[in-house]
Amino acid sequence: MIIAHDLGTTGNKASLHHDDGRLITATTVGYPAHFAAGGIAEQDPQDWWDAVVSATRELLARTSVDPAEVHGLVVSGQMMGAVLLDGTGSPVRPAIIWADTRSGTQQRELEKALGADHAYRLLGHRLNPTYSVEKVMWVRDNEPDVWSRVRRVCVAKDYIVLGLTGRLATDRSDASGTNAYDQRAGDWSDEVLAAARLDRSLFPEILEATDIAGALTADAASALGLHTGVRVVMGGGDGPMAAVGSGIVAPEDGAYVCLGTSSWISFAADAPLIDPGLRTFTFDNVVPGSFVPTATMQAGGASIQWIAEALSPDPAHPETARLTGEAGGDLDVEDLYFLPYLLGERSPLWDPDARGAFIGIGRHHTRQHLVRAVLESIGYNLLSSIRAFRESGATIDRIDAVGGGAQSDALLQILADVWGVPVRRRTIVEEANSLGAAVTGAVGLGLADFSAARALSEVTAEFTPDAGRHSVYAARHTRFTAAYEALAPWFAAAPKDAR
Repeated sequence: MIIAHDLGTTGNKASLHHDDGRLITATTVGYPAHFAAGGIAEQDPQDWWDAVVSATRELLARTSVDPAEVHGLVVSGQMMGAVLLDGTGSPVRPAIIWADTRSGTQQRELEKALGADHAYRLLGHRLNPTYSVEKVMWVRDNEPDVWSRVRRVCVAKDYIVLGLTGRLATDRSDASGTNAYDQRAGDWSDEVLAAARLDRSLFPEILEATDIAGALTADAASALGLHTGVRVVMGGGDGPMAAVGSGIVAPEDGAYVCLGTSSWISFAADAPLIDPGLRTFTFDNVVPGSFVPTATMQAGGASIQWIAEALSPDPAHPETARLTGEAGGDLDVEDLYFLPYLLGERSPLWDPDARGAFIGIGRHHTRQHLVRAVLESIGYNLLSSIRAFRESGATIDRIDAVGGGAQSDALLQILADVWGVPVRRRTIVEEANSLGAAVTGAVGLGLADFSAARALSEVTAEFTPDAGRHSVYAARHTRFTAAYEALAPWFAAAPKDAR
């Protein structure tokens, strides 16, 4: 059996699988994140470790599985963060996660040294505060006492693998999300590191996601309730893992949307996809030699979570399903829009200063209209990215949906109508990342190949676009983009401490 862990923004999804990747059971252990004005987004790495320990023990207890039957463990994790470690491998400060946008000054320093277009073609990504290198530079420039103790840097999944095996390494998918990785050469970029004024020795060795990082140490085995014979497969970033979990392992498998805290559209490709407008980006895949062109919005599911918390009697227990259900059907918000930029924005805007806003509210608008506008905004924002993919030569004629938001019929019908393509719900929904991790683990252990992922989930519902509504949404998408363009200078002029 294989245990997979997926370190998300709100918790660790752990799952127990047969050797071929088939899911037996899953559990989630939550942990907090600290968001504050100024673009701050941080988490305590100890919370990640505690969640891995707790979830592993819960899986074993729930299934009464003999620990001796577990021979593999693999980790997927949130990407683009920065965990800064001292010489003993202990964090010197809270981890700076993907949503943090404080490093605008450092982004501009890199742009001046490298050029935005050259950096994009080298890295497969834009220079932006959401990436790891810019975050590491920010700590160096703003926290000298902390920086004096930093000896190594990594991302969330790598920190857990270090705790499991005693080995600090990363994989190509997570390396490609740091903005320090030369995607063509498949190695850390000396050019970028020189521009960033960072020593190459800070960064871990790079493995394939399917490589064995090591076996559980005695301390880790004792903490998890397992044994030292368990082999730990390196694993990878949550975006590429979700693609595998969705059955997207080759170009012919089409595209998928993950409707999690952040939300993204992606597909498998044989080469990086270069967008002349620099709107989309490309990760290395966990499938060796493959790539995953991606467009990610910062606050997809997070926008739904925010409005549900704001409108529920008890924000600690948001009535998300009821509120989104009430906002479905033929409800017409008319000329009401929501800009879903609660955490700034990546694709397609790449604007860390952008913020959320309702535009066009009238006296007649109700709670249902506000929620509907939030749901539609996710469709509009991702439609801009779909169009960017198509302009770069990609074919997107259907999209499979996974992630927590995929449980909502109302949202999936809206997305189908906005995008004008069928949207299909898959059985795994919230387990896409951990299922992808399990398949990656099975491949690493020599038990399966990636094609097995296609048979591990199936389509349970298909939402067909309505031609009339799609026509209306196409016109409203133009108004949506115009609303941001009108407000962008106002966002940029906001006092720095209010962002």
